[in-house]
Amino acid sequence: MKVAVYPGTFDPVTNGHIDIIKRASRIFDKLIVLVALHRGKDTMFTKEERVEMLKKSVEGMRNVEVDFYEGLIAEYVKDKRILAVIRGMRAVSDFEYEFQMALMNRHLNPEIEIIYLFPDEKYTYLSSSIVKEVASFGGDISTFVPPHVEKMLIKKLRGESE
Repeated sequence: MKVAVYPGTFDPVTNGHIDIIKRASRIFDKLIVLVALHRGKDTMFTKEERVEMLKKSVEGMRNVEVDFYEGLIAEYVKDKRILAVIRGMRAVSDFEYEFQMALMNRHLNPEIEIIYLFPDEKYTYLSSSIVKEVASFGGDISTFVPPHVEKMLIKKLRGESE
């Protein structure tokens, strides 16, 4: 069975992420969407909320599962015997960071294969940070995120609990 992992903070998950998930799930027998802890990022949503948003976003995708991991992706890949790591690449601006991460992951686990997928061009400018920024000023984010994510984000910005 060919298994891949798509790690990210997904704070929150966007339609660009969903596009990458759909593309990767057509290539692999199983895709694990991994909510990963990134110590350099302050997240708006808890790990539980991010997992919940993703699970609801991938409902109906039979070969996709959601997991959480607090550690090195290279170790997760080794422990789970995963064939490839999926990464989304939106623009040239993503390249330097992704290149550094790929080299480090390969140093930590020489067996690791990293596959870059490009989202539909309508999502190339889209990021979780931009979505949060637009939403914080009351802008319409309905075309950027699934409806349940939009509701959770608006509640979070209003200081309301689930």
